[in-house]
Parts: sequence; C-alpha cells; structure tokens
Amino acid sequence: MERKVLTAITSEAFVSDADKWALDKLKKVPLLPQVIQKFYEYGFDRWFYCMNMSMAVRCGPNQYPTLYNILRESCNVLDMPEPELYISNNPFPNAYTGGVERPYITLRSSIVETLSDEQLYHLMGHELGHIKANHVLYFSVAAVLMPLLEMIGRRTLGLGDAASTALIIAFYEWVRQAEFSADRAGLLVSQSTDLSIDAMIALTAGPNRLAHEMSRDAFMDQARAYQDAGSWEQLGKVVLFLLFGSMYTHPMPVSRAQELERWYLTGQYDRILEGDYSRDHATAGAA
Repeated sequence: MERKVLTAITSEAFVSDADKWALDKLKKVPLLPQVIQKFYEYGFDRWFYCMNMSMAVRCGPNQYPTLYNILRESCNVLDMPEPELYISNNPFPNAYTGGVERPYITLRSSIVETLSDEQLYHLMGHELGHIKANHVLYFSVAAVLMPLLEMIGRRTLGLGDAASTALIIAFYEWVRQAEFSADRAGLLVSQSTDLSIDAMIALTAGPNRLAHEMSRDAFMDQARAYQDAGSWEQLGKVVLFLLFGSMYTHPMPVSRAQELERWYLTGQYDRILEGDYSRDHATAGAA
C-alpha cells in the first residue's frame, strides 16, 4: 500500500498528554540526574550496544532486506533518520529499542514469525516512535540500572530505600504511558487501524496454528467490555494492579487496543494524515 509521508513531523503530534505528565513527574524525582550521570560515566550505553551487536544479526540491503525495507519506509513516513536494525533468536515475541547515542531496534525472530509483513509496519512504527519521542534514554537507564538500583544506590549513589522506591514507581508509571504514545506512532506508520489492531491481537495471542481464526471485532468487544466493567470490577482491577501489575513495563494489551481506538476516534489521526500536525520548522525549511 502507498503510505503518506509525514514531512517534518515531530513527536508532539503523537505523544499523549499522560505520557508528558508522567515523564515530567519522573524527571522531578531528585535522584534521576545522578542515575543518568552514572549511566554515562560507566559507559553502560556503549556496553549494551556492543552486547546487542554480538548477539544479533544486523539487517541491511543484503541481509534480511525485507525487514530493512520495512524500516526504511517506516522512517520515511515519520521523516526521521534510520536507526540500526537487528534480528535475534528468541522464542518469545518481542522487540525493543536501545542505544541513546547510536539508536538501534532489535526484533526477536519469533515476532517476525508472528506478524505479517504489513503488521510489521505497526511494530516498526511503534519502536521508531520511542526513538523519535526520546524515550530511549530513560528506557536504557532503567534497563541497566533498575535491577542494580539497590546495590548501586547504597554503595555508589547513597540512595535510601524510600528514594529508590520513588524512582522505580515513577519510572513504571511513565513507561506504560510511553507505550500508548508509541502505539500511536505505529498507527501513523501502518496507516490502517485494522492492521494495527491485528498486530496487537497477534502479539497478545502469540504464534499459534489457529491464527487464521482471529476476530478483530471480537477482540475490540473484549477490550470495550474490559474498560466498561462495573464499579466492583473496576475496584478489583485497581487492587490487582497494585498487588501484581504496578511494576509492569507495558499496559494490559486490551487497554492498549482500546486506547488506540479512542485516539483514532478523536479525529487526530485523520488530521495528521491530512497534514495538520506539529512540525519541525528547521527540518521543513531545509527541505
């Protein structure tokens, strides 16, 4: 399909207000600057870039050109530089971005098996959305330091339990909102709500031999039923989230589908495709 190029589009066009609010709250946690300083001081970004390169195959014109061409077209739609693209062997479908100074996207082999070529445009747009919205710095800091925060905090940064907990909670609060923003970028690249929702269903159900029996309408009915549950069920969702889900790095899949549908129904997606969006004037002028 022919996709519209969103010339000079900025992340302001798709980053949600909740994402901005949560990130601003995260930035106000007193010890975040110390953590970021240590992230660069210890060279974690370079270490993890090298580790990723050593364990995955880099895609290019002569290496998995189908994936590389999807990346190229997706970058063209979002009018942004191409990050490096890798594919790694892993049976659990997922993809992630990394590399603050040298951005890259890594696709697990199972996610390529799970999604069609067209559905991969949504996935690629989602990961590019993280890069364009400058999510990668905070993702990378957390991925490296959150598991070590207890040790590094007490021995290196002098953090107490309360400060560590505040940072962890603020991070997980923001990262879930960042996923909603990235889903919008995925839709802007796929330029089809059906494709984007189908990609979400495929990732939720996982690879299976009955994938051809998937129903988009039934899944969206399920998502609406989840969001519109009664007051008792809503209270139960809050309690269970506090007990088990507060440290999830991604929102519940049905919530993501419903939120993407809601954003689409506001008309903002259509306005963006018609050219009504926040632009990088310096880039537009250079063009």
